[in-house]
Amino acid sequence: MPKLASVAKRVLVGRPFRTDRLAHTLLPKRVALPVFASDAMSSVAYAPEEILLTLSVAGASAYLFSPWIALVVVMLMAAVVLSYRQNVHAYPSGGGDYEVATVNHGPRWGLVVGSALLVDYVLTVSVSIASAAANIGSVVPFVATHKVEFAVGAIVLLTAMNLRGVRESGTLFAIPTYAFVVGILAMVVWGATRVFLLGDDVRAESADFTLLEEGDHLSGMALVFLVLRAFSSGSAALTGVEAISNGVPAFRKPKSRNAATTLLLMGVLAIVMFLGLIMLAALSGAKIAEDPAHQLVNAPADYEQKTLVAQLAEAVFGGFDPAVWWVIFFTGLILVLAANTAFNGFPVLGSILAQDRFLPRQLHTRGDRLAFSNGIVGLATFAIILVVAFDAEVTRLIQLYIVGVFVSFVLSQSGMIRHWNRALRADPDPAVARRMRRSRAVNAFGLFMTAAVLVIVLITKFTHGAWIAIAAMAVIYVLMTAIRKHYDRVAAELREAELNRETRTLPSRNHAIVLVSRLHLPTRRALAYARATRPDVLEAVTVNVDDADTRALVAQWEKEDFSVPLKVVESPYREITKPVLDYVRRVRTDNPRDVVTVYIPEYVVGRWWEQLLHNQSALRLKGRLLFQPGVMVTSVPWQLASAQRVRDDQVVAPGAIRRGLSDKDNKR
Repeated sequence: MPKLASVAKRVLVGRPFRTDRLAHTLLPKRVALPVFASDAMSSVAYAPEEILLTLSVAGASAYLFSPWIALVVVMLMAAVVLSYRQNVHAYPSGGGDYEVATVNHGPRWGLVVGSALLVDYVLTVSVSIASAAANIGSVVPFVATHKVEFAVGAIVLLTAMNLRGVRESGTLFAIPTYAFVVGILAMVVWGATRVFLLGDDVRAESADFTLLEEGDHLSGMALVFLVLRAFSSGSAALTGVEAISNGVPAFRKPKSRNAATTLLLMGVLAIVMFLGLIMLAALSGAKIAEDPAHQLVNAPADYEQKTLVAQLAEAVFGGFDPAVWWVIFFTGLILVLAANTAFNGFPVLGSILAQDRFLPRQLHTRGDRLAFSNGIVGLATFAIILVVAFDAEVTRLIQLYIVGVFVSFVLSQSGMIRHWNRALRADPDPAVARRMRRSRAVNAFGLFMTAAVLVIVLITKFTHGAWIAIAAMAVIYVLMTAIRKHYDRVAAELREAELNRETRTLPSRNHAIVLVSRLHLPTRRALAYARATRPDVLEAVTVNVDDADTRALVAQWEKEDFSVPLKVVESPYREITKPVLDYVRRVRTDNPRDVVTVYIPEYVVGRWWEQLLHNQSALRLKGRLLFQPGVMVTSVPWQLASAQRVRDDQVVAPGAIRRGLSDKDNKR
């Protein structure tokens, strides 16, 4: 079994990397763009659709607001991109929003940002994969009817790819990401060319359907609320922008400049594609209904509503199926790969939080391929739970989305304003001061925009599911605070023990106890080993649970004339654990400065089911003795024949299976 696990790990993850190869895993800009920006660029595949979907409840006439909503979203996106360019220069260590908030607002606000981003990364994976299932399901009916299974399989595949390392996953994802960008830009350019230069009538398949209005949404506050809801849904296009600020350490030198350049390129591409899709939707008359069966009144009875990108691709490239398939295929693929942004952001943030003792320390260690493998697996687990719980429905999941990311946006921008204020108080050179004031103005505008969006999101989406994300953030905040208190308590306890003179003095004597059930070979080995340690006091102890067996054991002990005394501990209720514990406590009470070492003979078996037949009493005893102060527990192994095959064929050096090394590798 260990050899099979090692082979499987080699196939999935690859050979382990030495620590000194960490520099070789750093990313050039051409690879960093698909690694860190695929989420932000791919969100243009569903953000325009979510705007139209929200407006659809007011009928087709409400679509007139979509270009104006899109312009405000673009203005917001530009402000955030420019603001984060300031962040990556000021805080290049990779802490991103968490570091900015911690340094400028204090640890508690930093923890708020950390919890918000952890929730947002999980939702990024869930929403991206669910959206990919919807897009691919537009042309592959099997995927449409098995969205949850497809989503879970995609998350597992992404997990395996990311466990191979950041650079390897980036190289794998580069081609699909650039193919998606080429496909969307080509569709936008060709669609505009057909309409404005060639005079063609580009019509989506849903253009002639009548979109029925549900209720009165085009008057008074109802209209305002609807537009704000559409805007908050369209703001999903901003998700993933913060990932680059968290991933600066993964860039090649000069890290800050390369990260800022990648961020700018990402923003330009995302804005162009977002506006292009909104324009094509308006030109082609595409309709996306929240409830197609009831809202699309003259649609065929068997009509299956396709995603906006699928409708636009068929309208623009009608008659040229390869182009249609290109756009749909790579849109679905990039939405799957968009989750990769979270797979790079979540483990890095988890590592930083673990380093600050807010998360388990296992998240701070790198795996075989120098990736934070524990964080990757944890992210995948939470994302799968969400996908299954919400049936991989984008519309249901997106209501939980973007709350966390805008919380981090707001605290990050306000933190940067404090950063510039503090820097300006140092009275820098006039030229430097002008640059700082300009940067502060950019961050102030970003704060105003992101704070406004956060308020809108909370108002319009709270009852639609945003409260779940807020509750999750609160739970994670409390959990991380509790973890930090535990680590602090352990550190304080160890410091106190270090200062205590009694813990630094050697024990007066070593009182050794060998537990005996029968006088067989494991017991004889335990006695021999205990003698070899030369304790001050050595005795054997057996528990009387059966008078006949105990008398036979005592008689055999006396017959063989052991130099070690055998003490019989009575057990009227036929217990084993409690009488041994009581005896050990009495020894400790009589001689408090002595250390008591308990030797427990154990069988070593080679099959899992054999473990159920042996060592149960030993396991219970060890579990209780470990909690006794001044007591050391030593297991003395006796290998049975079934352990021989494991010893000969499958045992490798400690930690070798985790690193993917076989027995042959260890013998080299």
